[in-house]
Amino acid sequence: MTHLILPGLVDGHTHLRVPGGEQKEDFTTGTAAALAGGLTAILAMPNTTPPLATVQILAETRQKAQQSIYCDVGFFAGASPAHLDQLPYLANDTVALKIYLNDTFGLLRIEKLLSLMTCFEKWPRSKMIAMHAEGTSVAVGIGLAAAYQRPVHFCHISRKEEVELIAIAKKQGLAVTCEVTPHHLFLTEADAMRLGALGDMRPKLASPTDVEALWSHLDSTIDCIATDHAPHTLAEKQSPNPPPGVPGLETSLPLMLTAVKEKRLTLDRLIELMSTNPRRIFKLTVQPNTQVEVDTESPHTLSNDHLYTKCGWTPFAGMTVTAQVRRVILRGAVVFDDGHPNKILARPGSGQLL
Repeated sequence: MTHLILPGLVDGHTHLRVPGGEQKEDFTTGTAAALAGGLTAILAMPNTTPPLATVQILAETRQKAQQSIYCDVGFFAGASPAHLDQLPYLANDTVALKIYLNDTFGLLRIEKLLSLMTCFEKWPRSKMIAMHAEGTSVAVGIGLAAAYQRPVHFCHISRKEEVELIAIAKKQGLAVTCEVTPHHLFLTEADAMRLGALGDMRPKLASPTDVEALWSHLDSTIDCIATDHAPHTLAEKQSPNPPPGVPGLETSLPLMLTAVKEKRLTLDRLIELMSTNPRRIFKLTVQPNTQVEVDTESPHTLSNDHLYTKCGWTPFAGMTVTAQVRRVILRGAVVFDDGHPNKILARPGSGQLL
């Protein structure tokens, strides 16, 4: 058995569903899933119910998190048209601002130009603005980055023309960064047909040409691998109106290390995409005495069994990977041990708020 030692990894795009969606995921199950996937820090999205768009809701949510998280957790503030006056105060306890330019669950979509301008003017320049932008909305985000001369991060880029436009913006010296998800790297629109509601997410799965373009830009344009872990229960997915979103915390690293073994990217580049770059983009400090031990010589088939995410399923069930997380050490303490009967060895609340 060959053990690979990695630094603590960061997921810059996780939906922990608190408050309002605890039947899908909560702070305990979500952070347990993160550790099982080799992630020692995750950044939680604000499109909850109610959204993390006011100081009061954010404070209450952070208090709940501190009581139960197993790994480190940071929060995005949500740009809500009804609460833009609170943006400067939300910045104190969040890692970045999330602006939704396209369809989203909840009340956070920004549609008016004046509201967008207000976000860029009120949000402190010392912290990142991240955007859910698809298609022509990517051009809007790039234009705002240029007009306001400040960094913008694009979430879950999934189409050839989007990543190519971001590449052009980078060549022009604009401070834009972007992420891609494992489901957009490993699945296509054909898988969406096969999986049905279990393969429905936003952005939707794309064509093989789009997937090929993402892989071709993984060594240059793309800055981060982010899971966009968006769990829903099977009952919700099997309902007449299934919500979009798929889980991904426990499968991201095994999938990406399998790609390393297949020489689709280098190990050094993977570390940049899953640790170095997200820490730099969101200004997160390195966690001392932290490492992830991975067995890279035990091929196995991903399944819905023994998952820590509360939703209990993965769109990658049936895929073969070559890596398994065996042990995670966070600040000198063993917090996950695949050989221990309990596996999760961290105590609730031992994770830190970022």
